[in-house]
Amino acid sequence: MSSSEDNRREERSLHEECGVFGIYGSDDASNICYYGLHALQHRGQEGCGIVSTEGEELKYIKGPGLVNNVFNEQNLKSLKGKISIGQVLYTNAGGGEVAENIQPIVFHHGTGDFAISYNGKLVNASRLRKYLEDKGSLFLTSSDCELIANLIKKDAAQAHVDRIHSIMEALNMVEGAFAFLIMTGKRIYACRDKHGLKPLSLGRLKDGSWVVASETCAFEVIGADYIRDVEPGEILSIDHHGIRSNHFSSFKHHNMCSMEYIYFARPDSDIDGCNVHTFRKESGKLLYQESHVDADIVIGVPDSSLSAAIGYAEASGIPYEMGLVKSKYVARTFIQPSQSMREKGVRMKLSAVRSIVGGKRVVMVDDSIVRGTTSKRIVRLLKEAGATEVHVRIASPAMTHPCYYGVDTSTEDELISAKLSVEEVRDYIGADSLAFLSTKALMASGNRCEMCMACFDGKYPTDLYQTDEESTLYKRYQKNQK
Repeated sequence: MSSSEDNRREERSLHEECGVFGIYGSDDASNICYYGLHALQHRGQEGCGIVSTEGEELKYIKGPGLVNNVFNEQNLKSLKGKISIGQVLYTNAGGGEVAENIQPIVFHHGTGDFAISYNGKLVNASRLRKYLEDKGSLFLTSSDCELIANLIKKDAAQAHVDRIHSIMEALNMVEGAFAFLIMTGKRIYACRDKHGLKPLSLGRLKDGSWVVASETCAFEVIGADYIRDVEPGEILSIDHHGIRSNHFSSFKHHNMCSMEYIYFARPDSDIDGCNVHTFRKESGKLLYQESHVDADIVIGVPDSSLSAAIGYAEASGIPYEMGLVKSKYVARTFIQPSQSMREKGVRMKLSAVRSIVGGKRVVMVDDSIVRGTTSKRIVRLLKEAGATEVHVRIASPAMTHPCYYGVDTSTEDELISAKLSVEEVRDYIGADSLAFLSTKALMASGNRCEMCMACFDGKYPTDLYQTDEESTLYKRYQKNQK
């Protein structure tokens, strides 16, 4: 791995794969899709795309960059039609494959063209790709969209068979975490994995148009009413008939990725019936109950930790203060040419308010610790600003296992808590004390019976058989459970 790639991985925070949005039945479909994607921009900033149709041809615009960089009033006018789907993309491959993997991807076939937009990760992608290549399929991208497209395409002899049956057969061959939007010239299919790992919600505009999105915050922006979540293992067909539901699997669980609540989703979104801000605030309250400490002020690390910090302050009675301020106009620091410049980049991104933290014992609430480098620098910032003590409280359990469902922590080497004890991590980041939320308290924060916490406890809801390394890790976990 190159030094620049090392720097990128060291500096980056956690990232989701992407966010998807779709709309059926509006004369202004592409414009509404634009605003929906803008609301989901936090889920991916490396690329975006929209495809629309008037009934036959699928027209699309996509490219690298933010939504408002790729689209403008002029090019959106070319995306005519009452049906649109779109995606915002984050890639964890180092950026080299961004252009080819930007979605939606349009596929041409004799039985009808279709487009796919997707959020998630298939854990059996390698095996499926080899299976399809052995049967003669060719792949132009590394996107899982192409796998799905090759699995659902129909032979000419099967042209009379409804596409929904091909989609159901395809989804029963894949394993992992996903939310798919598949668009034809006449309808949208909204599909969610049987484990319920990825969010996908259904809404409706006042004019009767149907919308689907990774998060409900997109509904608020466009003025749509939330109807319900797409159920695990469900496919919604959205067309002139309205909404029709099919289930490709009778195996159903609500193992929502816990990182959606902890970090990824916007605080104004409701995920699986639970408001994200409420979840985070409750986790902060429980964090205080489990690991209280004498201090003068409570601060949160902007932005995803602020709700938990408010909860910690309310439960403790310690005043909540804005001790850290985040700049929203700073480029990534990993591109800087030297370590000293990267250090300055961190200070440009986040600054301590000296008059607030100076001379104070500070409780610093954060959502997670991945590599520990960011936490170390924030603790140093606070102490250089005059904080007499910095007590770090993490509103999630220690991250000890890789994620294979779309979060970009694919190896244990990226996780400091996989290698060091809590006390060793505390010493590394330079905090006066360190405590993590328990897995029991995390479940209680959302009053949930099920939730994927594999990155904390190693209990993966699916088999892991994409690579030899993943198979070994899963077998090790199964052996430890016996």
